[in-house]
This record gives sequence, C-alpha cells and structure tokens, in this order.
Amino acid sequence: MFWQSRRWQAALTRVACFVLGLLMVFSYAPFYQAWLPFVVLSLLIGLIHNKSSGNAWRLGYYFGFGWFTASLSWIYVSIDTFGGLHPLASIGILLLLFLYLSLFPALALFSWRWLTLRVHPLAYWSLPLTWALAEALRGWLLTGFPWLELGYTQTDTWLANYASWLGVSGLSLVIVSTALIIFRAYQQRYWPTLASAALLLVTPLLLPQLTAIERTGEVVKVGIVQGNIQQSIKWNPDQHWPTLNRYLDFSRQLYAEHDLIVWPESAVTMPEPYTDDVLAVIHDEMRKTETALITGIIDIEQDQYYNSVIALGQDASNGVQEAYQHGHANRYQKHQLLPIGEFVPFGDLLRPLAPLFNLPMSSFTRGEYRQEPLRAKGWLLTTAICYEIAFPQQVLANFTPATDFLLTVSNDTWFGRSHGPAQHMQIARMRAIELGRPLIRSTNNGITAVIDERGQWLAALPQFKAATLSAEVPVVQGITPYSLIGSWATWIFALLVLICGAIPVVIRRQNQ
Repeated sequence: MFWQSRRWQAALTRVACFVLGLLMVFSYAPFYQAWLPFVVLSLLIGLIHNKSSGNAWRLGYYFGFGWFTASLSWIYVSIDTFGGLHPLASIGILLLLFLYLSLFPALALFSWRWLTLRVHPLAYWSLPLTWALAEALRGWLLTGFPWLELGYTQTDTWLANYASWLGVSGLSLVIVSTALIIFRAYQQRYWPTLASAALLLVTPLLLPQLTAIERTGEVVKVGIVQGNIQQSIKWNPDQHWPTLNRYLDFSRQLYAEHDLIVWPESAVTMPEPYTDDVLAVIHDEMRKTETALITGIIDIEQDQYYNSVIALGQDASNGVQEAYQHGHANRYQKHQLLPIGEFVPFGDLLRPLAPLFNLPMSSFTRGEYRQEPLRAKGWLLTTAICYEIAFPQQVLANFTPATDFLLTVSNDTWFGRSHGPAQHMQIARMRAIELGRPLIRSTNNGITAVIDERGQWLAALPQFKAATLSAEVPVVQGITPYSLIGSWATWIFALLVLICGAIPVVIRRQNQ
C-alpha cells in the first residue's frame, strides 16, 4: 500500500516533527503547559533515535521550524503594524528568521546522531551536550537570539529551583535529559530506568534549603508608572510634553510614601540634552520628598545616541546629594541592541527599501557590556533594558553580591495583544530566580510587575491601562550558586549526564 512506502512514511515523520514543534508554543506563557516539553521531546527522540545523522538534521529542522513559527508568530504584529511592508513581504521576512533559527535544533540533533553512529553508541547520552552547544551558538551568533530556551517553560513549577544552581540553560538540559531517560526506558522496556528521571524531578524540591538566599526583614516601597502611550504617537515631537506630564502627574500620587519610583523604557522621549532643565527640576523635587526616580530616556553624547536609564532624586549611597547635570555617572546605557529596531545591519543598503528599516530611534550606539549598578536612595540595581533581559550572561556580568534588586524597563507596545509580552515577562522572572533577587519591571503598556527572589508575583498591573503600581519589595541577602559559577554549571551538568549514562553500561560489560 502507498502509505506503507518509505517515501510516505518519511513524509509522515517530517509532518509529525513539524507538529511537535508547533505544540511547543503552549509550553510558554501565556499558556503555561509546563508538562508539554517532556512529552514533545520524548516523542521527538523516538522519531529520530534510529535515523541517520542526515535525517536527524532534516527532522530537527522541521521540528525547529514548527517551534519558532508558532512561538514567535507575535513578531508579525510589529512588522505588519510599523514596518510599512506588504503583508506578503512581512511574512517573507519572518520566514527567513524562522528558517535561520531552525538551524540550531537541527544542528543539536544532527550532532547527537553523528556522535552515536560514528563515535560510540553511548553517545546517546550526549544530546544534552549537543543541545547546549547549539543553544549557546544561537545566543551568540549575529548578536544572538536566545529567546525560547526550554528552561523558561518551567518558571511556574518546582523545577525552576534548578535555575538558581544551573541557570535557565542548565534547566533546559534537565528537560532534555529527562526526555532521553523516558524514551530509553520505553525502548528497553526496563522501567527501573525511570528512577533516574524521578531523581531529576524530585531533587529541586530540596534545593531551596541548600541555597544561601534569605530575606533581611527590610522592605522598600516601590511605585511604578505605566503610561500606556500609543506607539504610533510616542515619538511625535508634539507628544513629548503631554507624555512627560502624564508621568509626572501619576508620580506625584506616589511621592513621600515611596522610596523609589520607576518609569519605563524611553518614558522621556525628548533626548536628555534637550530636557536637562526639566530633569533638574524633577531631580530637586524628588530630593525634597526623599524619593528616588529611575526613568528610561534617550541620551546623546557627541552625536551618538544611547538607549539609557538614569537615576534622579534621593541617592544616599555615599552621603552626598549632588545637583543633576547631563552626563552624570548614575546611568545605564543599553548594550544588547535589538536588530532592525535599534540598529540596522547594512543600514545604507536597507534603510531606503522600507520603513521597517528606518524606524524611529533605530541608530543607537552600544553601551559597555559591564556597567556599574544604578544607585537609588542607597539601593543598588542591576539593570537591563527590554530585550537585554533575555541574555542571562550579560545580566550576570552586571550583577554583584551587593546588588539589591534587578531592574528591567521595556516597551512592548510594538507587539499589541499577542503572546510576545507574556513570554518577555516569563523570561524576566527567570532572571530573578537565577540570581536570587527581586525584580522590578516597568513597561509602557504591560506587563508591569514586581517579582520576588523566587520568581513569584508580588504585584502586577493589567495591560493596556495607564496606572500606577505600588509594592513592598523585600530586601534579600546571599548569593546563588549560579551567580558564582554562571554557565559553567550547564556544561558540568551535560558532562555528568554523559558520564552517568555510560557508567551502568560499562559496569554491566565488566561483569559479563
């Protein structure tokens, strides 16, 4: 029968891998089906485990294409709304992105099968290592795009406790390793093998007791303003003062009763050198009320534009109260710029082609990779602007044991009512778990929230509403193992899986 032919079966296998990739979207926010990646990866391994390395590449590519197409479909909203392109051209650009990203799971699965077939059958347990290598490459190549690591799917489960030891990349490998064990137990019909998977799933229940993170009992009263300024008018010069007045009016409701007030990314749309007189007045007003203000703003230095965050008002970290002046050191300049949105590769060639390549504020200069924490009323805040929060290594590089809070400001207005902002928030929560510090997140139209040191919600605002949020944020002391060893934990875990997978086989062979 034709459906029993090799060609037909190969086609069905490719479709199955693509569908498994599509299902991955439900693993992430806002769907939160954290069990799904274990099932999906176990089935994927089952489809590929006996294939050649070339077939593993192709099937991995189909899986990756389904995974990224469904899970990153929200990018279409910004391209279609603000790109100025025909819908077919917008779809074409997205397809190029998805085709590129699909290379990485294909590479991981190809390498896994190549090692198993060409080196040794025990390389079956090398998949966590090849997966880690492919994901590291995805997070670095062409400035990197580390969105959708598998570990983010577990933000709301007890498995998230692994993140304070292994980071999100190590947590991703826990998922991959568990899927490997599940399939091996099914393949060999030797169910005691599942004890290893059970051990992986139970261990994180004990980890919080072994992590030196504790609250001091002190709290900081934080107020956040969500302006809800429409993206279509945000950069209109006539909108500058109405926008600034909206933020000031909301902030005056928070004075005196709050230690820290936070505005979102580029809340002040007029570049800093042209707003310094107003900023000086705000700075003095904040000092009088013994309040600190942190705001996103565009800075210009020697004809170079920086997406920045500055601190104003009360800063008692060194007992000195200085007047505001442009260029003061208490600021953060974004390093990891968003391709197309904040810098345009081959700009001279692409900018004339379409509005997509000539968006407002798409010619930023990078800040330094490592920068000092912001100071606000004596507190130290490790800062990331928007897209940067998805780069765990950069956030870790700017984190110090003296850091009191993590701060991220963003503007997800570009993505409307899609699932993109929910994924972004989920990623930010993982940084709090990794580093054991509360996270303060201020956005233009949501999701604005405060997260505790274990990634749990303390307070949040509804999306698409101009409002203020008030929260008492606990002060935490201690550091996580991940903050000490960083990504080394991921590689150590991958090697341990490979060694532990091989040991039982070696012992059995020696006893024969």
